[in-house]
Amino acid sequence: MSVKLDSIYKYFSDPDQPDKRVTAVENVSLEINEGEMVTFLGPSGCGKTTTLRIISGFEAPSAGSVWIGGQEVSHLPPNRRDTSMVFQSYAIFPHLSVGQNIGFGLELRGLKANAVKEKVMAIMEVMNLTDLYHRSPDQLSGGQQQRVALARAIVNQPKVLLFDEPLSNLDAKLREQMRVEIRRVQQQFGITSIYVTHDQAEAMTVSDRIVVMNHGRIMQVGTPFEVYSRPANYFVADFIGRANFVPCRVNSATSETVSVAYEGGVREVHSFQGTYSPGDEALTVVRPESLRVTRSAGTKTTGLLTGTVEKRVYLGPTAEYTITVNGSDRTIQAVTYNPVEEGFLEIGDSVEIDFADIAAHLLPTD
Repeated sequence: MSVKLDSIYKYFSDPDQPDKRVTAVENVSLEINEGEMVTFLGPSGCGKTTTLRIISGFEAPSAGSVWIGGQEVSHLPPNRRDTSMVFQSYAIFPHLSVGQNIGFGLELRGLKANAVKEKVMAIMEVMNLTDLYHRSPDQLSGGQQQRVALARAIVNQPKVLLFDEPLSNLDAKLREQMRVEIRRVQQQFGITSIYVTHDQAEAMTVSDRIVVMNHGRIMQVGTPFEVYSRPANYFVADFIGRANFVPCRVNSATSETVSVAYEGGVREVHSFQGTYSPGDEALTVVRPESLRVTRSAGTKTTGLLTGTVEKRVYLGPTAEYTITVNGSDRTIQAVTYNPVEEGFLEIGDSVEIDFADIAAHLLPTD
């Protein structure tokens, strides 16, 4: 079932200044396709959870409208929107067994006991919970409790499934396992799903599209590849993963490519935001893993930039370097893979830095 947000605003009163209002969500418009998994991602206080609560009906928009399956639901309470929420706290009833927890919503709808058990057993098999039907919630691990919460939400066959930071209470290894599990189940049932998280890896793993938010506004909507490799602005580039911002000057520009000059050469950049004219200053976004760093061979350099290694961190499969760019006080971050075989750079080494055209993305300085 599709979901549409049309010019949503949400205001709250400032507790310290009752006459002043705080804008939590500002002019958010978005269309989510049937069967799509969309994640709201952003820093704390960016409006992502408030937007989710507006979709669910737990908050009313100050302005704008919410549509589910072509029907406006802005005025409807949560129990009439045919959505299910998976909460951060699981919200499992401690006095009920696993099977009873999962079937609770079905019983409220008046299904007969045998029909409830049949549906519960079917979803428990999908969620790998079949041996836990009579188990008490306090006998479950964190991952198992999250599976129960997800099974309880799905067994009601909602039009839209909502996730409010569902994995934040799990340890790192369990989070990795559960985000893959959530994506598997969502795709298997084809339920339109909206997910809220501040964890970038989580968003990249589970999403068809990511909605990056800041200060209540949408900064960019795109696939995981687009928001990581083709960010729409400085905030998205800086917030998603790690990025180097390399100043450059525009030599020439067409509708398809921009020729930019660096210290040691010129690059034809095919990925860019905005429009450019010769002489414009710009910023090249290059991720640390896209940099090619080699020791300087001598006085003649072939890299786009040169610098000195200031710091090295060995992380097993990778080595991370902080490099001061010659002729400036700027530093850039570089990552090399399989350093045991490829060799390490040493602190103090003079290096040349290069990157492929396809790895570069151009942003205006403003």
